[in-house]
Amino acid sequence: MQPSAGPALPHTRSRTVHWIATAAAVGVLVGAVALVEPADASQSGAQAARDRPPTGPVAAPDPAAVTYPLDCPPGVRTDVVSAVSGDLDGDGRPETVVVVRCHADVGTPPSGVFVLGAAPSGGAPRIVVTLVRPRDDRQVSDFRLEGRTVRATVLGFSGDDTPRCCPDLRRTYAWEWRGDRYVALPGPAANSV
Repeated sequence: MQPSAGPALPHTRSRTVHWIATAAAVGVLVGAVALVEPADASQSGAQAARDRPPTGPVAAPDPAAVTYPLDCPPGVRTDVVSAVSGDLDGDGRPETVVVVRCHADVGTPPSGVFVLGAAPSGGAPRIVVTLVRPRDDRQVSDFRLEGRTVRATVLGFSGDDTPRCCPDLRRTYAWEWRGDRYVALPGPAANSV
């Protein structure tokens, strides 16, 4: 190193205060980086937990432990009309698929079809996807599970003047897990909903 020809400039001399300030700034930066989680970190962790096969038998989600998004009148309970369970997405954990509707002593209120999955934290089951929305005013019959395929006949109404007792539209559906989602496979379109 060659000595400078003139006097040292004041900003080129390092003092204890400069070292302390630099160390404090680096400490704050390291602490902030350690506390800040990347935006996709929790998703990656949840995905990794889901991709990891279970170590023992896993119970299917309990349909009675879920609150369903139905627009039932106050004081009217939700009925689970039908439920089937199986490992639909091939991750080693069973899902439960349910047909639910508001309770009615007379008539047939609209139904919803929901796929339930276990909560990642081990809490109450949750709705992972809706296959038939209750607001679409549909009824469901012939509901069953064949292998990993959910099958049902979806009934509907051609107009507002069609009596709610007597749906006049009908179409069969199958739902399968493909890649990363459930895919609806409608049957023939004749007299369809």
